[in-house]
Amino acid sequence: MKARNVDIERLGPVDLPIMRRLNALFADVFEDRESYAAHPPEDEWLTGLLARDHAIALTARRGDDLLGGLFAYELEKFEQARREIYIYDLAVHAAHRRQGIATALIARLRDIARARGCWVIYVQADYGDEPAIELYTRLGVREDVMHFDIVL
Repeated sequence: MKARNVDIERLGPVDLPIMRRLNALFADVFEDRESYAAHPPEDEWLTGLLARDHAIALTARRGDDLLGGLFAYELEKFEQARREIYIYDLAVHAAHRRQGIATALIARLRDIARARGCWVIYVQADYGDEPAIELYTRLGVREDVMHFDIVL
């Protein structure tokens, strides 16, 4: 399925207002205002992050409507001279799901990854998040791993 009339764009430091909207979308879709809205970073922090090559923010928009987006990080590896990209967050507004938007976002990220010489893109999904698991299974190879947060 291909997303129709959707513009997939990479955000840069001049796109701070759009990044703020993407962060709000993440808060809504993930139902996690504490993580995404309670302590937003200062403009300088977020602008600096968007200026870095290794930070990749993509949005899916139709005109002024923000339909979805993703945030990913490029990681340089130590075991081999290669890079990989980690999708940290990917969300599509509920009203726009099942229209190929997430697939289009990942396709654009693939183009960026290839251009940067990366060897793989990886992403985590929560147990029980069947739409995400279905999407990622269709696009990639599943690995069963455990994830641990080491609290500071």
